[in-house]
Amino acid sequence: MSIELIVCGAAGRMGRRIIALAAEQADVRLIAALEAPGSEWIGRDSGALAAIESNGIAVADNYAAVAQAGTVTVDFTSPDASMRHLEAAARTGAAIIVGTSGLSHQQRDQLSELAKNMPTMLAANMSIGVNVLLGLVEQAAAQLAEFDCEIVEIHHNRKIDAPSGTAIALGETAAAARGLDPKKALLSARAGVVGARSKDEIGVVALRGGDSPGEHTVMFVGTGERIELTHRALSRDCLAAGAVRAARWLCGRAPGLYSMRDTLG
Repeated sequence: MSIELIVCGAAGRMGRRIIALAAEQADVRLIAALEAPGSEWIGRDSGALAAIESNGIAVADNYAAVAQAGTVTVDFTSPDASMRHLEAAARTGAAIIVGTSGLSHQQRDQLSELAKNMPTMLAANMSIGVNVLLGLVEQAAAQLAEFDCEIVEIHHNRKIDAPSGTAIALGETAAAARGLDPKKALLSARAGVVGARSKDEIGVVALRGGDSPGEHTVMFVGTGERIELTHRALSRDCLAAGAVRAARWLCGRAPGLYSMRDTLG
């Protein structure tokens, strides 16, 4: 079955890599590439944008015009843009994968409600390795309940949100495995005299610099010993490959909210 793919955020780093990788897949056909209204890329060939051969698909700005049932959208844009795309997809039943970072708790709740109308995937990180890491963190957090859990992430200096969506997902996974409320357990900043560390907190530290695609380390720190689980993205290709894999998996699914871990069984 051929996958009819729509890429939102086509001019972004992830959008370009997804377009390039999709062109190499026999069962994936790019049908639309979208950017924000007013973008300098509107009207330009999306193949050239992705540094591949011209594909005849001009970058457009009207997502609602192309989001139809049977299509699969991969969205790497901004929280507000992603929510507009989700609302448009819900009206037609178009499948959609959201990889956008920085969604608020309210927006995530709204996404869950909209997902009742179409196949929807919210993926903090689309790399296969990170999603295996989530499973390892879940297991370790439950078995090492007496160990303190801390998370450190680093991304390139142009990333606008912190902590990363992946770091938050790792923290939420660890919290849930320990029966903690993620909204209360995750602590993204410590400064001044903060007192002794609570056993019910999970620290998340964000570093920014250079061109790092993303690196995440989850530490379980006990008395006299420490376990570290680390994933390093060496390029965005691991994320793009995961996005194409997710598009294949989501195509034809029943309406509902899925995660990238679902694609791994």
